[in-house]
Amino acid sequence: MPNKLAIVTGASSGIGLELAKLAAADGYDLLVAADTSFTDASAELKAAGATVETLEVDLSNFEGVDRLLAAAGGRQIDLLCANAGHGLGRAFLDQDPAEWRHVINTNVTGTTYLLQKVLKQMVARNDGKVLVTGSIAGYMPGSFQAVYNGTKAFVDSFVAAIQNEIKDADGVTLTNLMPGPVETEFFKRGDMMDTSVGTDPKKSDPADVAKDGWDALMSGKHAIVSGLKNKVQVAVANVTPNEVLAERHRQMAEPGTAKE
Repeated sequence: MPNKLAIVTGASSGIGLELAKLAAADGYDLLVAADTSFTDASAELKAAGATVETLEVDLSNFEGVDRLLAAAGGRQIDLLCANAGHGLGRAFLDQDPAEWRHVINTNVTGTTYLLQKVLKQMVARNDGKVLVTGSIAGYMPGSFQAVYNGTKAFVDSFVAAIQNEIKDADGVTLTNLMPGPVETEFFKRGDMMDTSVGTDPKKSDPADVAKDGWDALMSGKHAIVSGLKNKVQVAVANVTPNEVLAERHRQMAEPGTAKE
């Protein structure tokens, strides 16, 4: 029997790469995708003993998602880690519309389309696992990161709704992984390296976040907030006025707030 197949998006670094390593260690063959090069990541994954196919593709549109699914070559997709996402810092009024549109298309449109295509097959056979990377950012108005936080609010809400819609497919697991700030390329790519959150030396380790998500997925949980501090933040956010949350986020994400 061939190994089961796992697709991991946003897998060239960070949380996605760590999730791909966990899938490889668990015996899955890998189809990994990202919009950046896999030069180093591919070697790491192959060293873990997995059969690895890499695909450099933009998943912000239907065409990119269709390319990814076609690359599976008709094989059954047993596991999907929908981790691809983009951030964008600075004041909304100063942002290039093409940049914030790309954030929305990647985090919302591409993710939604990918989940629909893969989950439809899993529910039909009542078997499969999906891990989506949401964020605790979805629980707070993201001053100076407004579009990104808005997309994560969508993802967190959307996943919870779909979990209810497919609840009768008890052989299918859909889990939402919600980390806080993680030590990845996210903040550099989002032009946030002059902010308090972007330069915070105490950001989570992507390997720890991935392990939290993996364990939650394998135990059938609907959601997991990674890290004790982040669990507290989510609990507090549920009872705190939006204007207070927005001001707190401003103190983390406003340009020029980086500590020396």
